[in-house]
Amino acid sequence: MAEHRNVNGQASNGKAPGAGNAYTIDLVNFSKRLKALYSHWDEHRSDLWGASDALAIATPPASEDLRYLKSSALNIWLLGYEFPETIMVFMKQHIHFLCSQKKASLLEVVKRSAKEAVGVDVVIHVKAKSDDGTALMDVIFRAVCAERKDAPVVGHIAREAPEGNLLETWTERLKNSNFQLSDITNGLSDLFAVKDSGELTNLKKAAFLTASVMKNYVVPKLENVIDEEKKVTHSSLMDDAEKAILEPTRAKVKLKAENVDICYPPIFQSGGNFDLKPSAASNDDYLYYDSASVIICAIGSRYNSYCSNVARTFLIDSNAMQSKAYEVLLKAHEAAISALKPGNKVSAVYQAALSVVEKDAPELVANMTKTAGTGIGLEFRESGLSLNAKNDRVLKAGMVFNVSLGFQNLQTQTSKPKSQNYSLLLADTVIVGEKPEVATSMSSKAVKDVAYSFNEDEEEEEEAPKVKSEANGAEPFLSKATLRSDNQEMTKEELRRQHQAELARQKNEETARRLAGGGAGMGDNHATAKTSNDLIAYKNVNDLPPPRELMIQVDQKNEAILLPVYGTMVPFHVATVRTVSSQQDTNRNCYIRIIFNVPGTPFSPHDTSSLKFQGSIYLKEVSFRSKDPRHISEVVQQIKTLRRQVAARESERAERATLVTQEKLQLAGNKFKPIRLSDLWIRPVFGGRGRKLPGTLEAHVNGFRFSTTRQDERVDIMFGNIKHAFFQPAEKEMITLLHFHLHNHIMVGNKKTKDVQFYVEVMDVVQTLGGGKRSAYDPDEIEEEQRERDRKNKINMDFQSFVNRVNDLWGQPQLRGLDLEFDQPLRELGFYGVPYKASAFIVPTSSCLVELVETPFLVITLSEIEIVNLERVGLGQKNFDMTIVFKDFKRDVMRIDSIPSTSLDGIKEWLDTTDLKYYESRLNLNWRPILKTIIDDPQRFIEDGGWEFLNLEASDSDSDNSEESDQGYEPSDVQSESESEDDDSDSESLVESEDDEEEDSEEESEEEKGKTWEELEKEASNADREMDESDSEEDRKRRKSKAFGKSRAAPSSSRVPKRAKLR
Repeated sequence: MAEHRNVNGQASNGKAPGAGNAYTIDLVNFSKRLKALYSHWDEHRSDLWGASDALAIATPPASEDLRYLKSSALNIWLLGYEFPETIMVFMKQHIHFLCSQKKASLLEVVKRSAKEAVGVDVVIHVKAKSDDGTALMDVIFRAVCAERKDAPVVGHIAREAPEGNLLETWTERLKNSNFQLSDITNGLSDLFAVKDSGELTNLKKAAFLTASVMKNYVVPKLENVIDEEKKVTHSSLMDDAEKAILEPTRAKVKLKAENVDICYPPIFQSGGNFDLKPSAASNDDYLYYDSASVIICAIGSRYNSYCSNVARTFLIDSNAMQSKAYEVLLKAHEAAISALKPGNKVSAVYQAALSVVEKDAPELVANMTKTAGTGIGLEFRESGLSLNAKNDRVLKAGMVFNVSLGFQNLQTQTSKPKSQNYSLLLADTVIVGEKPEVATSMSSKAVKDVAYSFNEDEEEEEEAPKVKSEANGAEPFLSKATLRSDNQEMTKEELRRQHQAELARQKNEETARRLAGGGAGMGDNHATAKTSNDLIAYKNVNDLPPPRELMIQVDQKNEAILLPVYGTMVPFHVATVRTVSSQQDTNRNCYIRIIFNVPGTPFSPHDTSSLKFQGSIYLKEVSFRSKDPRHISEVVQQIKTLRRQVAARESERAERATLVTQEKLQLAGNKFKPIRLSDLWIRPVFGGRGRKLPGTLEAHVNGFRFSTTRQDERVDIMFGNIKHAFFQPAEKEMITLLHFHLHNHIMVGNKKTKDVQFYVEVMDVVQTLGGGKRSAYDPDEIEEEQRERDRKNKINMDFQSFVNRVNDLWGQPQLRGLDLEFDQPLRELGFYGVPYKASAFIVPTSSCLVELVETPFLVITLSEIEIVNLERVGLGQKNFDMTIVFKDFKRDVMRIDSIPSTSLDGIKEWLDTTDLKYYESRLNLNWRPILKTIIDDPQRFIEDGGWEFLNLEASDSDSDNSEESDQGYEPSDVQSESESEDDDSDSESLVESEDDEEEDSEEESEEEKGKTWEELEKEASNADREMDESDSEEDRKRRKSKAFGKSRAAPSSSRVPKRAKLR
């Protein structure tokens, strides 16, 4: 075992305890634990403490060897620090300390606390450097005899050999005295077994560090070594992992380095030589990662001297036997963890794991480790808490175990000698409770995260899936796909195609299950239209304002327009007005034209009023003539303003009515100071015409609050409503931002939104005009650039500090279930595209695809994506489009247009590594009818091969053997040109031509605007001609089918046909 600093030291800074004022003893903790010690001693004096009348604990000098001692553990547990070369003797009425002057000065403070806690007097014996301490020892022995006249029993730690002159002298005189000696090891073990809240906090921090080092440092390091085929020794990996523990920032952990240490030198094993004991060492052999090889990695770290441990096994191109063994081990390990509940016997934990192995793989029982782990805390292995088949101790809440289970010396059939012998090991730090808490769960042990497939050998690649799928009738063994950088037998593109083929199979199976079960994807996420209330301007005739003149009046208070009709003022609610306009002719006559919303016309759906009064006659429009143009202009302006105000109010009311009720924000109290970030701007901005003000974002107990100096400008964002949180520092952008994508909408001012962003501009977007061209060597220019860089760095650091503190808050037990963590966009994977109307830089994150700088924001959750279709690929195009199809088929697809073709390979690589299935097509597809067809007839979709109709390569290969091969891909629900001319079906084509788009857009714009004055004059004369020339819905569909057939069919003459415009 490698040498290292003393394990039980509080910190590895080399300072002696008690030096100056560097250390202080926590008296509250001391009193509480001294009471626990004495009460435990009284209760279990005969069975655990050896009927001792006094407890003598001697702590040896500090050492650089890696060791765990109960005497040191008691020092830390009781006093908070290790006191080397110190003797403590606990009696019913006194506590004696024998130590140096420096330690004595530190221990002086415990005298009063000990008296108040258990009523004992603390006596401190100071040993001079030149003194051997025998005289002081005699004083202690006489005190022991004074308390118990007849042969007192003195308890000591029998297994700890004395070190140093002081302890050797003490041990020798203790044995030669007239005392009866008994071993108190079991008493101390039982005392340390159940951890209090402070100890559990230290253990969880240690476990978090251990799991983070494994996840964020060790696993990426191993992947890089294997992917680039580097030659690295186990010992060098051990050194790197140890540095990552001692410097937590390397593992993205914010813990003080002086409080952390290793439990043991990290263990890396491969190449057939395996030792599953914690005392194993990493040798100088190279890491072996050929086919069917196994890599075992175990690391342990300590925080404030409390230990944690995690061990993982990584499978490289595993065969069926190895895959099965790992799955059985994983299941047995989970069974052992599940058995760690209060009231169960310790032996039940091992028996739970053994039962799984006996049932699923009885041939592996002989290779199973004889224990399932040990207790863990101040000692890496707590004696008396071994998880074996014979331990009948009862589990209690607050106990902590290192659940370590493995199979050793397994054999597999392979041509490579170093892969024939292998072992498997899994270990986690687990806290006993009604629901056992795995403190190291951050480090995944799932099959998909530990099994790697490099596809090095083509023959093995072809045979492996067959073997795996047949073994025990289990599903194929899924593995993480990682690519080699060297150009070997299979290129990256071929490997990507193989992986995509497997993803296609999985995706079709998943979609079939979902459609068959009517589960996700069949739900309707479209918000139902909220019916409007009855529009009432006046409740009765008496409420009408008295008529002044027969002129158009606007009643602002009652939101009504009074129009003179046949000498009577008739009221109309302003919400019934669709448009209002005015016009002046050559005779200086002014005309005002008011068009009302009438049920049944385009863009005027039926509301509750129209459905209630179906037999009523509605006024469609009305025109008035006036000689007073000023009055007409004022009326038009008043109607438009009033209509705008009512529409805005009703819109806000409707949006608020659909909001999900949020929990109330719990403000931070005195104990928990809110985490603040000041001088932020918010998007979307608050309403109002006042000057926009920056505000402060605060993190409270269960949510964020953003507020400005104005009372009405306040936004609360609950942690439970946050779906994704992003932090994007300014690199090539002008802003540093925090962005929250929410589960449910909230109101920001009068705007309903699911995306809220807080940002700071890192530099002023100001350009000096007329200043001429400045030299690059101008001192003022250089100084200004430096100031901008400093400002940007300071803002980024402030944001990073806020993010780290909030991540720590989200990591607390009460919020851990929300699974929140700030995600940071990966700029190196970004690409330009047009998600809405303008080009933007779109960047992937670990869980989303986002664009957070330009509005409207783009946030797409990767787990909600069904497939991605890359359209307009090839044909010498400079750009292509990306269509994202969601698992909810009733949700519109998301299109990102005009992506440069140079980004194609990078996007394919990213989609493949995130296990997203993508297809390629040469034309844009009309997705609404496609998804409608799938929803209407899911069984037909499944029977036709699911998404494989998008597989361009498959369709091309099929068409090569047919007479119509030149027509390219044509979906089954699209008819040929000749059939579409005669068929009157309602099916729509997948591709829309330019003519149809322009025609549809013209029709929509005409219907939306209403008729002009000239159209009204010609309406009677042109009615018949318009009836003859108008297109029916069936004609439009037939023409779309023609356009599709012409665009895809082979040219029938030498003339080059016109290509349909691609959307």
